[in-house]
Amino acid sequence: MNQHTIRVYDLPTERVRVDSTTVSGYWTVTEAGLFQFGHSKDRRPDLPQVKVMLSVLDPLGMPVATQVVSGERADDPLYVPAIRQVREGLQRSGLLYVGDCKMGALATRAWVCAQGDYYLCPLAEKQMPAETRERYLQPVWAGELEPAPIYRQNAEGQVEQIAVGFEREVAMTQEVEGHLITWTERHLVVRSLQHADALEKGLRTRLAQAQAELRRLNERKKGKKRLTSSSELEQAAQGILKRHRVAGLLKVAVIDQVQERPVRAYGKRPATVRREHLLSLQVQVDQPMVAEATRRFGWRVYATNQSAAALPLEKAVLAYREEYLVERGFGRLKGRPLSLTPMYLQSDQRATGLIRLLSIGLRVLSLTEFQVRRRLAEQKGRLAGLYAGNPKRTTSRPTAEALLESFKEITLSVITLSQQTLRHLTALSELQKQILALLDFPTDIYDRLTVISPQPP
Repeated sequence: MNQHTIRVYDLPTERVRVDSTTVSGYWTVTEAGLFQFGHSKDRRPDLPQVKVMLSVLDPLGMPVATQVVSGERADDPLYVPAIRQVREGLQRSGLLYVGDCKMGALATRAWVCAQGDYYLCPLAEKQMPAETRERYLQPVWAGELEPAPIYRQNAEGQVEQIAVGFEREVAMTQEVEGHLITWTERHLVVRSLQHADALEKGLRTRLAQAQAELRRLNERKKGKKRLTSSSELEQAAQGILKRHRVAGLLKVAVIDQVQERPVRAYGKRPATVRREHLLSLQVQVDQPMVAEATRRFGWRVYATNQSAAALPLEKAVLAYREEYLVERGFGRLKGRPLSLTPMYLQSDQRATGLIRLLSIGLRVLSLTEFQVRRRLAEQKGRLAGLYAGNPKRTTSRPTAEALLESFKEITLSVITLSQQTLRHLTALSELQKQILALLDFPTDIYDRLTVISPQPP
C-alpha cells in the first residue's frame, strides 16, 4: 500500500514523524492483555488504555506505519520497531526521522545512524544535563557569541523572528548490535522567544502572588491565628515560596516589632498601654537572581546527525515545530471524523484491528487534503463555498473534513418498476465538480449511478 500510494501520488518521502498516543476505555485488565494501566496522555490514569505509535510522512501527515501495543509500555523502546517498520514499508534509507525527547535515547539515535538514516529530536535532561547546557551558554552570556536569529512566515504572510540559536558539533560513540560506531552529532542550542516570554510572565505573576501572600501571612485579623515564633513564621514562609516555585528569588526577613496598643478603662481598671511583640515579614525581590533565572528561559538543545548543508539550523527548528502534523493525526483518529474513542471492544484482536482500519481512514483524509492543496498551489487558485453562512470566503488550504462535508447533500433515489430500475442522483454543484477535478476524479463516478438498468429475471 505504501509503495503504490507513493508512486501514484508522487509523495515526498524525505522526512517521517514518529510519535505515540494513548486510547483509554472501560476495559477489563488482564495480566498479559492489551488493555493496561499506564501513563495516560488522555489525562485519565484511572482507566485502562492501549498505546498507538504512528509514523507519518511529512508534510502531508499520512500514516505509513501503525503499531498497537499494551498501555503500560514506555515510549522510549517503541521508536526502533516503528522506524524499522517504516524502512520495510518504504524500502528506502536516508530519511530524516523527527520525534520528541523520548526518541532522544542514545541507543535509539545510534541505531538510526547505523542504518544510514537521520534523526532530529530534543534532548531531555538525562541526555543533556544542565551542566552541559550551561557550558554551551556561557559564551552567549559572556558576550563572546551572538546567536543567529531564526525567522518564520506567519499565517498573514509576514516574516517574524521566532527564535535565536547556535550549534556545536560533538563526536559520538556507541555500540549497536555488537558493532562500535562513531559519528558526528550536531547540538542545536535554540531559544524560543515566545516560550521565554511566557515563562518570564509566569514567573512575574508567581512572584507577585507570593509577595502578597507573604505580607498577609501574619497580619492581625479577627478570627485568624497569629504565629508567635520566628521559626514558625519562617517555616510558613518557606512553604509559600515552595508552592509558588519562587524559592531563592525572594529575600524574606522576619521583623520583630514592639507595638503599643492602648487598653481603655473598664470599671475600676484604669486605662493602660499594652506593649506586645508583633512578628511580620519583610519581602524583597532578589533582582540579580531573577535576572539569572530569566536568562535561562526558553533554551532547548536539539540533536541531529544530518549535515548543516542538508539541514541548516533554521530549517531544523522549523522542521521540529511542525510536529503538530502528527498530533493533528491523533486528533482525527481519536475524535471526529474517525471517532476511535470511546471504544467498547473487549477483544485485544478486534481493538487492534479497529485501530489499524481507522489508520487507513486517516491515510485517506491526509491524502485527500494533500492532493487538493497541491493542485490549488499549482493553479494558484482558491476554493469558495466551503464555509456555511459565508459562501464568498475562499481558502487555498481546505481541510479534508470540509471537502467531504460539501458532498453530504448528494442523494441517490432508486425506484424499482416491473421491468426496470430507475435511479436519480442530485445534480453535482460547481463546487463539487471543482473538488473532483482537483482530486483527478471523473464526474462519472456519480453519473454512472443513474444509468437505467433492466430488472434481473
